[in-house]
Amino acid sequence: MTALKAVTAHSARRRMVTVAALAAAAGIALTGCSAGQHTQTSSQAAAINGNHANVGAIALRNVHIIYPEAAAEHDKGGKAVLALSIINNSETVTDELTSVSSDLGQIKITGPAGDPKFVLKPQQTVVVGPGETKPAAADDHHGTTSAAPTTTSAAPTTSAAPTSTAAGVDIPSKDPVTTPATIEITGLTKDIVPGLTYNVTFNFKDAGTVQVSVPVDAAAVPRIENEKSGPAPEGAGGH
Repeated sequence: MTALKAVTAHSARRRMVTVAALAAAAGIALTGCSAGQHTQTSSQAAAINGNHANVGAIALRNVHIIYPEAAAEHDKGGKAVLALSIINNSETVTDELTSVSSDLGQIKITGPAGDPKFVLKPQQTVVVGPGETKPAAADDHHGTTSAAPTTTSAAPTTSAAPTSTAAGVDIPSKDPVTTPATIEITGLTKDIVPGLTYNVTFNFKDAGTVQVSVPVDAAAVPRIENEKSGPAPEGAGGH
């Protein structure tokens, strides 16, 4: 009986050790899985189109080269257009973008509303884009639209403007919102490839100079759908 009890006790201890070992192994596996998910999630960055930089009171945001409508425009000898926002954070000092340079080619800059000078007033944000955008629709009742008749009625000498419009003469818009600033690179010295970055230097009269590694927008890839495709179920993937 003593021998039987000893064997039974020994077997029980072995079972306890085995269960403890399995529990510990499961705990390690779960911890590793959770740690892997946490590490992957924490290393993910928000998807953005462009780069950013700061120099003095000037901030450059979402700096990128726009993917053209015709891909051949980005071939050597072609042209490219930059897009970004430039913010003058100074509360008192007006600055000016005097030039932009790159080994990609010759760069021409034009201020908002076609102004030859690229002036940045205190606390002003200037949008740089591909060119003039479409004006608001006639039935779009924004504050700026409703203010137009007031300006016209206050200046009787401007009554000639409707005559020109009636005659079919297009008056170009000078609104900085509809006519953003432009920065265009011409005579490209090399092909521009999506996924790569290219150095572009911005020179400001007061803030100084800053170089930015500018990425290129990728071409839009249409989503391929079929009868079996659809949104992923909630909670799919992971452990």
